[in-house]
Amino acid sequence: MDKKNIPRHMVLVLFAYLFLNTHTCLGADSISANQSISGDQTIESAGGVFVLGFFKPGNSSNSYYIGIWYKEISEPTTVWVANRERPISDRFSSVLRISDVNLVLFDESKIPIWSTNIENSTTSVSVNAVLQDDGNFVLKDGSNSPRILWQSFEHPTNTWLPGCKFGYNNITKTSQRLISWKNAEDPSPGLYSLELDTSNRAYTILWNRSKDYWTSGPWTGQIFDLVPEMTDSPIFECTYISNINESYFIYYVKGSSTKYPRAVMDVSGQIKLLNLSPTKRWDAFWSQPRQQCEVPYFCGAYGICNEKSLPFCNCLMGFVPKSKSYWDLEDYSNGCQRKSKLNCDNVNGTGNGERDKFVEMSSMSLPEARQYVTAGSEAECESTCLNNCSCTAYAFDSDRCSIWIGELLNLKQVSVDERKGETLYVRLAALELRSPKKSNGGVIVEVVGGAVGSTVLLGLIILVILRQRKKIFGPGKAVAEASLVAFDYRYLQIATNNFSEKLGRGGFGSVFKGKLNDSTVIAVKQLDSVSQGEKQFRAEVSTLGTIQHVNLVRLHGFCSQGSKKLLVYNYMPNGSLDSHIFETKNSEVLNWETRYRIALGTARGLCYLHEECRECIIHCDIKPDNVLLDAEFCPKVSDFGLAKLVGRDFSRVLTTMRGTRGYIAPEWISGVAITAKADVYSFGMMLFELISGRRNSKNHVEGEVSFFPIWAASKIIKGCDVFSLLDQRLQGNADPEELTRVCRVACWCIQYEETQRPSMGQIVQILEGIINVNLPPLTRSFDILLDNSDPSDIFFPESSSIQSILGLETGMATTTS
Repeated sequence: MDKKNIPRHMVLVLFAYLFLNTHTCLGADSISANQSISGDQTIESAGGVFVLGFFKPGNSSNSYYIGIWYKEISEPTTVWVANRERPISDRFSSVLRISDVNLVLFDESKIPIWSTNIENSTTSVSVNAVLQDDGNFVLKDGSNSPRILWQSFEHPTNTWLPGCKFGYNNITKTSQRLISWKNAEDPSPGLYSLELDTSNRAYTILWNRSKDYWTSGPWTGQIFDLVPEMTDSPIFECTYISNINESYFIYYVKGSSTKYPRAVMDVSGQIKLLNLSPTKRWDAFWSQPRQQCEVPYFCGAYGICNEKSLPFCNCLMGFVPKSKSYWDLEDYSNGCQRKSKLNCDNVNGTGNGERDKFVEMSSMSLPEARQYVTAGSEAECESTCLNNCSCTAYAFDSDRCSIWIGELLNLKQVSVDERKGETLYVRLAALELRSPKKSNGGVIVEVVGGAVGSTVLLGLIILVILRQRKKIFGPGKAVAEASLVAFDYRYLQIATNNFSEKLGRGGFGSVFKGKLNDSTVIAVKQLDSVSQGEKQFRAEVSTLGTIQHVNLVRLHGFCSQGSKKLLVYNYMPNGSLDSHIFETKNSEVLNWETRYRIALGTARGLCYLHEECRECIIHCDIKPDNVLLDAEFCPKVSDFGLAKLVGRDFSRVLTTMRGTRGYIAPEWISGVAITAKADVYSFGMMLFELISGRRNSKNHVEGEVSFFPIWAASKIIKGCDVFSLLDQRLQGNADPEELTRVCRVACWCIQYEETQRPSMGQIVQILEGIINVNLPPLTRSFDILLDNSDPSDIFFPESSSIQSILGLETGMATTTS
């Protein structure tokens, strides 16, 4: 259609549509007595950090709320909600304005549904409300008055922002609470809350405001007793204040490297600390409880929680979700319901219905509220439950019979290898367990049906193959540049048996074992929190697909469907290096020849990433867990390039919740930009473990911590027999020259100053025997090494390097003490 011929009324309609669907800023950070907010109007904090106005969470309803959110973040992130319990349906007929001395929200019927509820007759008439850059919405007595009548920081919803006091009012005897949303699209108060226990200055998380299931432990003056990782946090500074009026904690951000940190009581029942990454995506760098299944009743009645499956919750056999729409929003609290009613009235089998039966559920953590009854055998235990219409399950172990009356809660599936699971027998209607029966003409039916079925089956197989090829490769061809396969998410679900066999979890996500249609065994990594657009994600993955080296894990394909981002790798049958070098029950001892080959191969893989790729790729997470072994124990470095792919500020992640502090270079702790030398440091720490067969840092029962590299370095400097460092399981069977070489390389790699560390190319040459690394005579600094009991004094000194302490000298660089 020619633009000149567009009817005027269509232009007006288009203009109206754009106006009604775009938030309009009032050009101010406040609401005065003669102003109001309605429809898509907003106010914005002076620095442009926060916006306040009407918003609708998600797409599931026509419910609107007054809230505060970040302005520059495309992903809607609301930090405060006013009317979280009373939404309005028409934002254009509703209004937020100052009435007398209060902020009041009136709905479409002009009924007040939310107010600041200030009762103070002495307040002036020049009241105004200001949105500040810290996210606090403040009602002041007069535009220039310092007197605060009300502030949103005193009434948090699910988010605790820096600078917000969060605690207990000693006058009114009331606690502030962070209360989770009900689900991702419903900000009404959910089941989980965080509040301060003033009796021991500790925070607790409660289910339904009654059952506490996590505590921070008492405040020691510097950290919470059960949150030791606070010691290592370079991000926050926390303070406790207690006086006659109030008791509270308040936290601030150190420096300017962290942007928009916030604490959230999440719908998962976990308290999470989040930070905005450079790619403007929220990274959770700390959460408690650590395991999702530690949250009570997370899956509701008759729901099973399984840490090794996604989603975490599934219904028992014979049950379905009570609310499918809630489950789709990851709100499992309503639990499950039976598909078929029980036949309780027919316990003797004399009625028209069939008798109830029990389904066996193995490897279970048994539900709560068990009752013990007398029963001499399992058959008697089963009969006791069957004859009680209220009995829904039983378990029998060591002549002890347990039964459950009513709903089954807190059901958990445990791994078979954990050996902590028990067997639970769940009551079902016989209909759910009925076996198909044959009629008298069953044989004839089977023969005829078999012939017809074969034809139909053949056609279906052809159809499935054709459709599956389309699903795997998508509409068109796979990513040609990298020869990668673009998998369909549903296909990978089937290939991994709904992600049931978990191989492990790394800094970027969980890995599951699977099998393709051609019987190729694969490892599927589910990436956590990837915010890149489709085009950018595919471009990055395509680049990773071109990186091929004998000592790097081969990327086979990927999946990118909405928020689901997965990478498909070749499966490594011998697992990760950590499962072989550290003594475990079923571990096979690796001989020295294999260990040396693994050290050299890993160095070659890293050298390729650092020096031979078109752009230097810094791994950011070198440790035994990320070195995989193929059938011939050839090392393959995994997870390379993922730090850039997910846009993660990895230094902030690893120093807290990921548990790999023992491999982090000191420059990460100080917050400076990292280089490839950070990988060199991590590689050196890994070499010590490869040599000794034990973790570098070990906590003893007495509370002491032994740090193996300090002891090992002292032995090397003294010129002691390096065989004293060797894994005792090898019984001294190692090449002396190779062992000495690896020990010296390890010491050289872990120097404090990154400029004093070798490159991976130099390390490869040393391990190949092309160049040598020698130690000078014992120096005075050796006494310093021995006198330091705290490893941080050695590995994180303020003004000296490990090189100067150890007095290391090489054929390429010399540093004197």
